[in-house]
Amino acid sequence: MGMKNTDQLLGTLDLLVLRVLATAESLHGFAITERIHKVSIDALRVEEGSLYPALHRMDEAGWVKSVWGTSEKNRRARYYQITKAGRRHLAELEGNWAAHVEAVKRVLKHA
Repeated sequence: MGMKNTDQLLGTLDLLVLRVLATAESLHGFAITERIHKVSIDALRVEEGSLYPALHRMDEAGWVKSVWGTSEKNRRARYYQITKAGRRHLAELEGNWAAHVEAVKRVLKHA
């Protein structure tokens, strides 16, 4: 695969966040974590300490853009949207993830 373990972990977080943002108009950070938790049926939880640095990194890379707004609880929050570049990156990540899953399946089946 050519990816370092750390890169794979970062790629997985990026994959989850970008996939959630691709299915929504815009979401604030807490809503992103809640969506991942809910859709994964409580199996995955993204902590703030991981999410916000990832969002900042993705913003700098141009994969997401952010604007300030007001949350449902009338609090100031940064809302994130996926960009065209983010959609292209998401497609690449999804392909990499599918290849990774297939490789693991082969090892589990034939090792």
